[in-house]
Amino acid sequence: MDDSGLPQAWEVRHSNSKNLPYYFNAVDKVSRWEPPQGTDTEKLKKYMAAHHSASQGLNTARPEGKIRAAHLLVKHRDSRRPASWREAQITRTREDAMSIIRGHEQKIRSGGTTLGELAMSESDCSSARKRGDLGYFGKGDMQQEFEEAAFGLQPGQMSSVVETASGLHLIERLE
Repeated sequence: MDDSGLPQAWEVRHSNSKNLPYYFNAVDKVSRWEPPQGTDTEKLKKYMAAHHSASQGLNTARPEGKIRAAHLLVKHRDSRRPASWREAQITRTREDAMSIIRGHEQKIRSGGTTLGELAMSESDCSSARKRGDLGYFGKGDMQQEFEEAAFGLQPGQMSSVVETASGLHLIERLE
């Protein structure tokens, strides 16, 4: 294990298509969005913050028909992929995940923090490194429930809890 906290043969690479880091095993030629089994998650968090945090400038022109949104995702054991950069295996129940995300929603709505600040440490999506920013997307790019909620918001508005196969989301329309 190196300073990244990843098991031997694993490394962090960057996806050009999604503009996000991912995990790659150079021996087995396997890639994945979530850290592999055996990862030291505390070391990985520090490594990712130092080497893969989002401080790139964002495109200022909005593509036609697309919006930009950020989200905070809380997965549970029945989520489509119950693993994240934070936890190799997520075992919490849907009810526990709902309790967690409602707590996040309350903190954001009370003005105690922002969705972007909270997403960096609490979101189970790899977009956490970019303050939950998913970039621009159009109709048909996201899961239906997510898309309907995101397109229904005005810039600056945040959704209530949205449930998809991926887990529970709070969505903030950015543009």
